[in-house]
Amino acid sequence: MAKKLWGGRFTKATDPLVEEFTRSIQYDYKLAEYDLIGSLIHVEILRKAGYLTAPEKVKLEKGLKAIHASVKNGTFKPDCACEDIHTDIQNKLEAGVGDLVLKLHTARSRNEQVSFATKMYCKVELAKILDMLGEVDVVLCETAGKNCDLVIPGFTHMQHAQPVYLVDYILAYSEMLKRDYDRVWVAAGNIDLTMGAGALAGTPIGYEKYRVAISKYIGGLKGAGAIFKLKPTVNSLDSVSDRDFVIETLSVLSIMGMHMSRFAEDFIIWSSKEFGFVEIDDAFCTGSSLMPQKKNPDVLELIRGYTGRLYGNLVSVLTMMKGLPLTYNRDMQLDKEPLFSSMEIISTELRLIMGLIAGVKFNKAKIEEHLEDEALYATDLVYYLVSKGVPFKNAHTIIGKLIKYATDNSIEIKSMTERELGKFSGKFKKEDVIKLLNPKVSVRSKKSIKRG
Repeated sequence: MAKKLWGGRFTKATDPLVEEFTRSIQYDYKLAEYDLIGSLIHVEILRKAGYLTAPEKVKLEKGLKAIHASVKNGTFKPDCACEDIHTDIQNKLEAGVGDLVLKLHTARSRNEQVSFATKMYCKVELAKILDMLGEVDVVLCETAGKNCDLVIPGFTHMQHAQPVYLVDYILAYSEMLKRDYDRVWVAAGNIDLTMGAGALAGTPIGYEKYRVAISKYIGGLKGAGAIFKLKPTVNSLDSVSDRDFVIETLSVLSIMGMHMSRFAEDFIIWSSKEFGFVEIDDAFCTGSSLMPQKKNPDVLELIRGYTGRLYGNLVSVLTMMKGLPLTYNRDMQLDKEPLFSSMEIISTELRLIMGLIAGVKFNKAKIEEHLEDEALYATDLVYYLVSKGVPFKNAHTIIGKLIKYATDNSIEIKSMTERELGKFSGKFKKEDVIKLLNPKVSVRSKKSIKRG
C-alpha cells in the first residue's frame, strides 16, 4: 500500500471504500508540475529558515528537478494507489533521496500545497487561453477582411431586419472575444500565489524569510507573463480556504463558452439548406451512417452542447463552496474536476473555431437571394419619409401599410407605379424608392458606425 502524508494518530487501516472514495490522484495528477515548483520554492524557504543544511538543500533540489523533468518530458507515471499527486511525488522523491524527504514537509501543509498548485495551474492555463483568444481574433479579422464588401441580411428575433456588412457581423464576435480576453486577464491577475499559510495558522518561519526566498523564483517562473505574482501570505486562513479564483476562472470560461455557442448557432443556421449562407469545410463536418447525402456541422453542435457542461461546472463549485466554514474542508477537493474539464473544453473549442473559421466559404449567390426581400429596406423607407418632413411615427405606420399591401398582393414595391406609391404618401418618388431597395445603399446610409 502506498505511503500517506499522515497517519501517526491512527491505529486502524483506512477502509478500502474510504480509500477509493477520497482518492483524487486520478485527476489531480495534472497538478504535478506545479506541486514540484512549489516544493522547490519551499526547499529554498527551509534553507533560509535553517531547517536544511546546504547539502540537504542541493540533494532535495536534485531529486525534485529529476521528477519535474520526467513530468515535462512525458515519462512521469502517477501511482494510482496513492491518495493524491502530492503523496505520489513525496513517495517518488523518497525513492531518490531516502529519509531526507521527511524534512520536506516541515512548516508545510497539504492544504497549502493544493491551493498553490491549483492557483499556478490556473495562471499558466489562463495565459494559454489569452494567447489562443488573440489567435482566434486574428482569424476572425482576416476572414472579415476577405469579405469586407459583402452585405448580408441582419436578423432580430430570427426574422429579416436590415442589411448589414458581413464584416460587422463577424467582428461582433471579435468584440465578444476581446471582452473575454479582458476578463481572463483580470481573473488571472487576481490570483496571488502565496506561501507560508501552513495548515491554516501560519508557520514558525518569519515573513521576511519567506519574502527573500520567494523573490529568487519570481523571475524564473515563466508561463503566465506579466500576470504572475508570488508573495508570502497576508492571511493564512484565506490562503488555504479561498476558491474564489476557481469560481472566477469557471465564470470567465462559461461566458466565453456562451459566446462560442452563439457563434456556433449562427453558423449551424447559416449552413442549413434553408439559408445556405456558408459552406463549412469537410474537415470540420461529419456524415450520417444511414443518409449518404448528409453533411452535418457536428463540431458546432458540440460547441453549443458543451456550454451546458461549462455552466454545470461553475454551478457545481459555487454550490460546493456554499456554506463551508473556514478554513479548509475536504469538499474543496471537488473543485479540480470541474476546473480541469472547463479548461480543456475551452482550449479545444478555441482551436476548433480557429480552423473552422479559416475554412468557411460564403455563398454570395444565396445571400443575394435573401437580400431581395424588400422588407429588409422598410426602415430605410421610413428614414426617407422622415427626410421629407413626415413625423417618424407617421412614416413608420405608412411603411408598415405599404409592406403589408405588397405582401398581401404578392407584388414588389419596386414594380409599383408612382401613383400606387402615392396612395400611401405623396412624398414618394419612384426613382428614390428603387435606389433605396439596395443593400449597398442601405448599409452605406448608416453613418453612426465608425469604420476603418
